[in-house]
Amino acid sequence: MGQGGNGLRLLVAAGGSGGHLYPALAVVRELKGREPEAEVIFVGTRRGLEQSLVPEAGFSLELVQVEPLRGGSLFRKAKGVWQLFPAMFESSRLLKRTHPHVVMGVGGYVAGPLLAVAAATGVPTLILEPNAVPGLTNRWLAPWVDAAALGWDETVRYFRRNGFVTGNPVREEITRVAPRPATDTMQILVVGGSQGSHVLNRAIVDALPHLATHRNRLGITHQTGQAELEWVRVGYQKNGFPARIEPYFRDMAKEYGACDLVVSRAGATTCAELAAAGRAAVLVPLPLAGGHQRQNAEATARAGAAWMIPQQELSGEHLAQTLIDLLEDPERRKEMAEAARTLARPQAARAIVDRLLQLGRAERSEKIA
Repeated sequence: MGQGGNGLRLLVAAGGSGGHLYPALAVVRELKGREPEAEVIFVGTRRGLEQSLVPEAGFSLELVQVEPLRGGSLFRKAKGVWQLFPAMFESSRLLKRTHPHVVMGVGGYVAGPLLAVAAATGVPTLILEPNAVPGLTNRWLAPWVDAAALGWDETVRYFRRNGFVTGNPVREEITRVAPRPATDTMQILVVGGSQGSHVLNRAIVDALPHLATHRNRLGITHQTGQAELEWVRVGYQKNGFPARIEPYFRDMAKEYGACDLVVSRAGATTCAELAAAGRAAVLVPLPLAGGHQRQNAEATARAGAAWMIPQQELSGEHLAQTLIDLLEDPERRKEMAEAARTLARPQAARAIVDRLLQLGRAERSEKIA
């Protein structure tokens, strides 16, 4: 991507999980719908879903070598710190080659070096923080970025005057998911994130014997992640429980549309999608440092849109009883789905694009002047 063209030139640092990529793609599609001549290039790593999702979506992808600083062994953390230096050098070269008007980061360690270099060299920056408690990278970047689009009101305190609340952007097709009628049967969608969740996989398989007498009224669609696909399938077979089991779902709008209830983690993107689709949920927040998934789940549960089960309280029997209670109370499921829709922020992507265009116009005006 060079200096030609009249549209906004945007670099998007988003990688790793679908929780980072899908909100970024929602924003970029809104941008291209409003300004078709805009040029967009994603920046990611060799380890994440971006290597498949970004080209499939029709956008260019640049790779930067960088390691996470949080989690893993001391050696891995030291390696991550050491690799910040070449990552910042790569980021500097990328900025010089592409001449972006704005750089947007959507959390994750890939965003840190690129936005740090962009801010230091005067390129306008915007970060998207979907969680109530910002991740490590976004907390570091907070004092330096020009704007921060936030998913929750309580997050403003981390970003002060640069923060503005938009809600979390979701793919447009998810906002078009239709309500389902309340019946005495229940279709359950189990999703543990883009890589699956061992905890949810184990709990569902352990719940199957307790659900046996209700199997004729229950349908289950289960995303396991690639690593645990086979043993989960065996678990369903041993319990004589028919289910559709896949490693990964690409068309989440279709999956939400076919279910009455979602059993999932409580990532910010998942919670935003549940709201946009209007689906009741049983949420098991991942106990991460900072507790942002628990806060996401608690906010959703307070609104009446979900039941939360802390991971330390999760068991097959507990989960099965929760599912049976919801199966026997279709009116409750309907109320939860309606409550979920009240949390939706369908204009989130539009509000973020408004600010990106504002930052881009200011940058282009300065260069012309």
